[in-house]
Amino acid sequence: MTSDAQGPEELGSEDQPFHFTDKRKVTPEGQPKEAAPEGADAGSAGNEAEQDPLAGLDFEPTGEAGDDAALLAAQSEAAAHLDALQRERASFTNYRNRSLRDQEAARVKGVEDVLAALLPVLDDIDRARQHGELDGPFVAISEKLDASLAKFGIERYGVVGEEFDPNVHEALMHQVDPQATSATVNMVIEPGYRIGEKVVRAARVSVVGPE
Repeated sequence: MTSDAQGPEELGSEDQPFHFTDKRKVTPEGQPKEAAPEGADAGSAGNEAEQDPLAGLDFEPTGEAGDDAALLAAQSEAAAHLDALQRERASFTNYRNRSLRDQEAARVKGVEDVLAALLPVLDDIDRARQHGELDGPFVAISEKLDASLAKFGIERYGVVGEEFDPNVHEALMHQVDPQATSATVNMVIEPGYRIGEKVVRAARVSVVGPE
């Protein structure tokens, strides 16, 4: 006689997957549990989580983080503009200083050219002064000429008794004096002229000094 009843061994003989369904109405923390949509189970939800573990996460900076990022970007842009402005200002300052130097050099060169053209006239006036031939209205004219030259920084130099300096004097004659301790100017043949520190013409003098 055969029987259709199956024993415990027969019921568990087939390898069927085991699914666990959480039917609790509340979460372990005591909060009401939301109902899952029809047709959805724990296995499908787990599979979706495994497929995209970063789903639902928002990496865009918001709130204070977004404000900090915007502030850093603005500070970086401001620093770049400041650096460009400082470079432009330094370039302009260098250009201005170079232009001023060029202008001053051109002015001095112009005064030097005028002085070189007037040297023969100035030498004649100086010789007349030394010989006492400069009198009357010519004295006033000579003084006005010297004042005009001084306005442009032109200086006449060279006097008897000053120490001889080869940088500013040109010795045309030399006399020996055994008692002299250094070379000095004993006669000015033609005075020297300079503009500031630049010598346009050295003073031509006679020198007396030791052997």
